[in-house]
Amino acid sequence: MSNDKKRYSVAYHGWIGRALGYPRGARMIGWFMSETPEGVPAQRVINSKGELSGSQAFGQRGRMRQLLEAEGIVFSADGTVDLKRYGWDPARDLSEEELKNILADAANTSVDVSERLEGLLRNDPASPLRDTPPRE
Repeated sequence: MSNDKKRYSVAYHGWIGRALGYPRGARMIGWFMSETPEGVPAQRVINSKGELSGSQAFGQRGRMRQLLEAEGIVFSADGTVDLKRYGWDPARDLSEEELKNILADAANTSVDVSERLEGLLRNDPASPLRDTPPRE
């Protein structure tokens, strides 16, 4: 879903979770974003306060901010992003058909899931997928 976001925008984990049918899935989206493959603009997914909470996934301090600034995102004096100005909410900003097409494409995409991510999804108390049966 992140690949389809328009340039010069950010989304927060909760908005993506809600668009995917998991309104309380913000933490789960964060787990997904920390394992995205090269080419997915994961820097565009920030927390609900406009903070860069996933920056450790970019390999060096400040890299996430550098990527966003290179895309035209301007940070406030306190280092946050104004979600009213730059926010992109897929549930609000995509038509029902666009969202349906994105989800259909994603359902047909094969992804290798790390043991760490699978463990979090099945066992973490915050996971909406907790207690699901193991993959075969």
